[in-house]
This record gives sequence, structure tokens and C-alpha cells, in this order.
Amino acid sequence: MDLHFGDGKPTDEERAAVDALLGPPESSWEGADRSDGDLRWARGGRTARDRRDLLLPGLHAINDRVGWISEGALGYLCRRLTVPPAEAYGVATFYAMFSVRPRPATVLQVCTDLACAGAGASELCAGVEAGLGPGSGVGVERSPCLGLCERAPAVLAVRAGDPVRRTAVSAPATVESAVLAASAPDAAPEEAPVATAVPQAGDEAGNAALTLLRRVGVVDPADLDDYRAHGGYSALRRAFAIGPAAVIREVTDSGLVGRGGAAFPTGRKWQATASQPARPHYLVCNADESEPGTFKDRVLMEGDPYALVEAMTVAAYAVGAERGYLYLRGEYPRALRRMRHAVDRARARGLLGDDILGQGFAFDIEIRRGAGAYICGEETALFNSIEGYRGEPRSKPPFPVEQGLFGRPTVENNVETLVNVLPILNLGAQAYAAIGTGGSTGPKLFCVSGSVARPGVYELPFGATLGELLALAGVRARLRAVLLGGAAGGFVRPDELDLPLTFEGTREAGTTLGSGVVMAFDDTVPLPRLLLRIAEFFRDESCGQCVPCRVGTVRQEEALHRIAERTGAAAAGDIALLREVGRAMRDASICGLGQTAWNAVESAIDRLGAYE
Repeated sequence: MDLHFGDGKPTDEERAAVDALLGPPESSWEGADRSDGDLRWARGGRTARDRRDLLLPGLHAINDRVGWISEGALGYLCRRLTVPPAEAYGVATFYAMFSVRPRPATVLQVCTDLACAGAGASELCAGVEAGLGPGSGVGVERSPCLGLCERAPAVLAVRAGDPVRRTAVSAPATVESAVLAASAPDAAPEEAPVATAVPQAGDEAGNAALTLLRRVGVVDPADLDDYRAHGGYSALRRAFAIGPAAVIREVTDSGLVGRGGAAFPTGRKWQATASQPARPHYLVCNADESEPGTFKDRVLMEGDPYALVEAMTVAAYAVGAERGYLYLRGEYPRALRRMRHAVDRARARGLLGDDILGQGFAFDIEIRRGAGAYICGEETALFNSIEGYRGEPRSKPPFPVEQGLFGRPTVENNVETLVNVLPILNLGAQAYAAIGTGGSTGPKLFCVSGSVARPGVYELPFGATLGELLALAGVRARLRAVLLGGAAGGFVRPDELDLPLTFEGTREAGTTLGSGVVMAFDDTVPLPRLLLRIAEFFRDESCGQCVPCRVGTVRQEEALHRIAERTGAAAAGDIALLREVGRAMRDASICGLGQTAWNAVESAIDRLGAYE
């Protein structure tokens, strides 16, 4: 067996980045200069191990300051947290946003996923590389979905330093604007206003018919008083007035189900957690929306951040949680800034902390940044990520309501689900349930992108048809197909636009509503290439923990490569292989990634005749 003992030393800058997060080391066991006392006893071991969950923030601190994570920096972070270097290396290499090899301080990420691929991302990327030149000192990386689908092709410029600078280039992402963002992020154009991502919103009259988006584009997202003037914190006051059990009863009676794709009844999840005797309870908000084509949670956090803070506080009060974690996608710099500001202001005004609104209820929120891993959208993988481990799913049972984050009862909901709690309490369960249909209640946010004139987030009641939604967005050319639910969803034909957008309606039609992705493709988009990109996405994003997914996603991509230039009888053998591999992944994978990796390809073959 070969053993490698790292002898790299951290630079002053790397050490400063870690110490800014963890504080100065207390002894040489943690990296300080050796003293006589350190020769007699070891200090900090147990305490440091209890801080294992700071591993991911520590990796972010180094990567943000320097642009990559060296052996010396990783070793120093491991000493501070008493984490075995092999484990920390496994975590650092798990996430796409981190690099353990030297790279330029400025990196330009160009999205090459579904919506951006159809909008000319490949040409943009080639133009940027040519415009920057080999000696520019700027790295260009092809990235999976950045959650900026309404401004496709999307570009994110990241410049390491103190502080780190992140700029999402406003649409349209021309070669010139992308080069400017990479070479001089401070001079780059400002990000597009949040309201542009919500075609329905923007003024008091236009927002009157909206529920979840009514404040976006109207309220100053940085102003807590403005939020309160537009109905903010009325739901929390009602929650305190009726008590935790009544809040859960209201959520249950409303029929609210999870908006992340699984559609599990929210009230049942809250009740199961609240009834657990083990303490403490935790609340986790999953804001790591990485499904290609999904950006609704980003728009809510950027345009109405205090609504999420209030909704998390209501949920925590209902289930008896004293601490909440907001796991926010790492590619969302503006959402991160807005949410940090909102949490700080709410804490300063007594709306978070030890005695919220004088009710004797203690609750606070900690924001944790994701680092580019689609699998962390799965709740147990997200828990592992927060705890400082690789973001790999856990086997169930035990379920999170019994043993979740840090082994304690945990409620996990996404942003849209939590924000729906506010109108439930303000309107009442019956009035909320009257919106939509009997099986799918309330309003729903849809992320519309692709070949449409007005891409963005749309709010409609459940039961509206796909055709009605696309009419609002304005299909630009002859429609070829519509992808529902993102890469893990399924395609429908242009003659199926009367499909009702409900959980039960899409299920009966043999497809899925998923997280609300609606991606339109006209007849100029090469469907085989699109399917190959989906397969590449799942191959890259598989955590590799289980064989059906680890091997199956590779075999799926290989088969699609072989048949990309062939049709009919020549492709029949590989299509049969695809079906066999797809069934194996669906039946035997540990989590939803492997179980849904074949869905879009299967629907394209069966509904669209993709290879005929």
C-alpha cells in the first residue's frame, strides 16, 4: 500500500481565509506556533470534531479567496477541524465549483445546458475563448445549468479575492459583454432587474391577480419596512395567535404538497416531525434548485427575500425547531446577498433570535452555500453536505422526520413550498384550497424558457392548461416539443397542449409536473443532440454511490452517442439496450437521480419518435 503524506504549507492568504471563518488557532495542534504547553497536552480535538459541519464553508472560504484549493490549504483546514485529509479531499472533489488544481483567479462559466444550448451557448463559448485569447489569465469553463434560463445563453463571471466578485451577465449575453465581465467584473453591466424574470409582475395593478409573486417588482427587497407595509409578517402574527398545532392543521387542510417534484403532503411531514420526542428539531430550506430549467426559487429569494424568512419562522414555530438552515445554491450570488441582508435585518429587528415578537419563541437561520452538485437537491444528500460529508443520499428508513440533519428530526421543504404557507395563514385553509383543483390546490410557479418570446416565472392556479401557459409566454416558431419537469421530466407533443397542469393530470398523461419546468423547443433544435446533453448531465451529476446509477448513466450516454447519427433499424439494438438500462436504473437506484435519468429519453423515443 502506498501512503502519501502531504507536506504542503498554506500561504498567508489561505491561512487568513480559514482563520476569518474559524477564528485564530488556539494551539499548535490546530496550526498555531508551537508553545511549551502544547508539548504536554492536546487541545481542541473534541471541540474541532464538533465543527465538522464547517468543512464546506471552509472550502468555500479558500476557493473564494484564492480561486482553487491547494494541498497546503486543505491540510490547514483539516488540522483546524480535525478532519482526515483523505475525507476532506473527497468532499472538495465532489463539488463542481471547487478545484484542487491551479486555475486562474477569474473564471467565466458559460452554461451549456438545455435552454442555453438552444440559444447558441456553444457559439458564445467559442467567441469568448477567441476574444479573451490564450494569455488573458481568464479561465473559460462550460457549466451545467446556472439557473439563469430566462436570459439564455447565461454567463457567470467569478473573480477570486477578498471579497470574491460574482457577476451574472445580463441577457442578451453577447461575446463582448461576457469578455468584459471576465476581464473587468467591476465594470461589467449590472444584473437584469428581478422583475424582468416575472413577465406578469412589475406594478401594483399587474400584481393584483398574483399570490406568490405579488411583491416581486413592487417591494424593495432590501427594505423590511416596505415588506411589512405590503402585508409582511401578518402570517407569523396569526401563527402565534392560533398556536403550533393549529398552524399544522391549517397547512394540512389546505392540501399543500411539496413543490420540488415529490408532491408529498406538507402538513403530514410537519406533523410527523412535531410529534417526535427527540430534541432538537431542525428546519432545512432546500434552495439548491439545480434541475435544468428551474429558477423560480431564485426569483423569490431575489425579489421577496423577507417572505422566505417569515415562512421559515412560521414552519419552525409549527414543528418546534429552534434552528433553521437555508441551503442556497452556490451559483446564485444575488440571491445570497439578498438573503444574507434579509436574515441580518430580521435578526436586528427582533424577528429572528431568542424572543421573536416578544412571544418567547427562539429561532434563527444560518445560510449554507451549495457548491455545484445536482444530487444535493435530494434531502438526505443535502443533510450530508451540511454536515461536512460528500453529498451522497442516505438509505431510508429512517426518514428525515425521525433522523435527519445531525441525526435529529428534521423538516425539509423547498422555497416555493414554504412561501405558500403565508397565503394559507392569511387567507385561511379553505380559501387557499379553493384555488386550483381538488387534487392540486393553490397557485403554482412555472419556469418557462426555450423557444418563447417572454421567458420567465409565471404564476397560474393548478388546472390551467399547458397551452394557456405557453400563450402567455408566446411561442416564437413552429413548436417541436415541450419538456416538462426538466432533465428528470418528460417530453410532450405539440398536439398535447390541452394537458392540465396538475399533479394528477400530468400523471394520467404519462408525464410529470416535477418542479414546474416548462421548456419549449421549436423545429430548429436538434432533438438527438438535446437528448445526448441530458445523458451527459446525468452522467456528470451521478454521485456514484450505487451501481445502477453509476454505470447506467454512462451506458445510457454511450448508447445515445452511437445512435446520434443513425435512425430506424440501425438504432434498434441500442434503443432496446437503452430500455433495459433505463428499467434497471429506475428499479434499483438509491435515489431519484438514477430513478429518473431515463425519463426524458424514454418519452422522446415513445412520444416524439426521436430516432425514427
